[in-house]
Amino acid sequence: MTENVLFAFGLTIFAGLSTGIGSFIALFSKEFNPKFLAGSLGFSAGVMLYVSFVEIFPKAKDSLSGFYGDKLGYFYTVLAFFIGVAVIAAIDKLVPSYQNPHEIKHVNKNKTSNEDKKRLMRMGLFSALAITIHNFPEGLATFMAALNNPTLGISIAIAIAIHNIPEGVAVSMPIYYATKSKKKAFFLSFASGLSEPLGALIGYFLLRDFFNDATFGLVFASVAGIMVYISLDELLPTAEEYGEHHVAIFGLIFGMLVMAASLLLFA
Repeated sequence: MTENVLFAFGLTIFAGLSTGIGSFIALFSKEFNPKFLAGSLGFSAGVMLYVSFVEIFPKAKDSLSGFYGDKLGYFYTVLAFFIGVAVIAAIDKLVPSYQNPHEIKHVNKNKTSNEDKKRLMRMGLFSALAITIHNFPEGLATFMAALNNPTLGISIAIAIAIHNIPEGVAVSMPIYYATKSKKKAFFLSFASGLSEPLGALIGYFLLRDFFNDATFGLVFASVAGIMVYISLDELLPTAEEYGEHHVAIFGLIFGMLVMAASLLLFA
């Protein structure tokens, strides 16, 4: 059990700190490829949608049905799913759109920003705060999936990691333009991802004393709702902003295909 917890926590750290990858791409790479990012985000959405509906929701339903009976168990599964959607939607609602890390613009390092430096710094710090809030439930989602099924956890961790790349861009670019310090921008972007493993730890220590089939089912169904919302409200719109519609959709379908193949291979 201890090994499973450490493995799940390690995956959550990997997923959270991938904000640093986005920061690195924006700050240190010579060229930014929006189509590649669009396809990657579509891929991530495909993985998360497929695994939510095909794997996580049914497992939550089985667990809750075993505890409460078929009818009541199914009802609680649906209820927990939409509670997950409501929680992440409320978080999004509380973050103003111009500070929301998912409402980001195209990256162009070569243009000198005309924005006031203080405003840019404030925008970057607010983006970091918003990412911190968003990553709490994402960290719990990755951790719970990995704890139940390590193979599933790896797939979700990779999907979340891809999802975190534009968040790293959103934090690092305004801070860089405000301070002209790549190190400071990279560090703050990288550090903002730490809330993901923190969310996993807090969720684990709060729930472990109450952990049974009912708790597992409720949390897992909520995780499915969170991931569906992230995919539809954040990943796909951001993918379409960065690239062509078909690039995002092909990425989505390919993500579903890869997830389906991995579930078949390791079933």
